[in-house]
Amino acid sequence: MATVTGSGAQPGLADCAPAAEAVPAHPPQSVLTDAGDLLRALAAPVRIAIVLQLRAADRCVHELVDALDVAQPLISQHLRVLKTAGVVQGERRGREVVYRLADDHLAHIVVDAVAHVQEGK
Repeated sequence: MATVTGSGAQPGLADCAPAAEAVPAHPPQSVLTDAGDLLRALAAPVRIAIVLQLRAADRCVHELVDALDVAQPLISQHLRVLKTAGVVQGERRGREVVYRLADDHLAHIVVDAVAHVQEGK
């Protein structure tokens, strides 16, 4: 005998229920605007790569340049965008600034997006 999960309309939808409860069905426009701004800040391949690097460990600019094989001015420009959006935070240590993710939610967004794309290939 087969068992039915959730409403029975589509298998697997019951698994999504807890996440759906965390976000109101109709958040205020200001929340939607801020979420759009955040997603736009993440919407560049180099910025995605930076987030993935910072997910592994805090890094300074020269470490990101070496790891991503991208010019220092370009890394700095992308870090500025991410910092303005609240994705990363920088802390000066001597002559260097060490960057880290502002929180783990942001890494999950990027990791989930990358995993989603890789599943389709």
